[in-house]
Amino acid sequence: MAEIIENDSGKKGGKKNKLKKTSTHVDMTPMVDLACLLLTFFMLTTAFSKAKVMEITMPEKDKKEDKKEDETKVRADLTLNVILGADDKIFWYAGAIEKDKPLPELHVTNYGKDGIRKILLKRNENVFKQIFELREKIKKGELILSNDTIDSRIKAIKKGDKHAPIILIKAEDKAKYRNLVDIIDEMAITNISKYAVVEITPEEKELILNSK
Repeated sequence: MAEIIENDSGKKGGKKNKLKKTSTHVDMTPMVDLACLLLTFFMLTTAFSKAKVMEITMPEKDKKEDKKEDETKVRADLTLNVILGADDKIFWYAGAIEKDKPLPELHVTNYGKDGIRKILLKRNENVFKQIFELREKIKKGELILSNDTIDSRIKAIKKGDKHAPIILIKAEDKAKYRNLVDIIDEMAITNISKYAVVEITPEEKELILNSK
């Protein structure tokens, strides 16, 4: 700020002296504080604006699995096809669409415990029951196990059931990304260990179109 000094000494005749101006001095201290605040603000807003990535946990592949077993077709009697549609609808059918055979019955359900979850639990009842009983014993203190041991036990239960369902997850063009996240969550909730995200087939699109 400019510093102005007024000379109080008067002159004869009662005339006032002219004001004397000194050199201008600008105090930059407040500007330094403002610069620090702006720097902090931009650093924080940059961190907040970073893209967020949602991790989707897919089932682990057994490293000891035989190559011939990899090439084996999915058993139709264990397969449940789940198709994510528009408006949060879920279409599902059991088995596979085979040439020169009657088309499977297509069902419609929704997300939640009384929808697709109930269907998955019924298909995976044996595995879910065993894992539930294991967790209850641990909760009551009947079994004292480390987290690694618990994970190993659960994996063994899932792998040991030869009749566990195989879920093929597909999506229509109008399905939302959130629908995929929700159905993957349902796989975890119902302890489904065998599932895959695959492309919807033209036959399935036609099956859905004819059901509307």
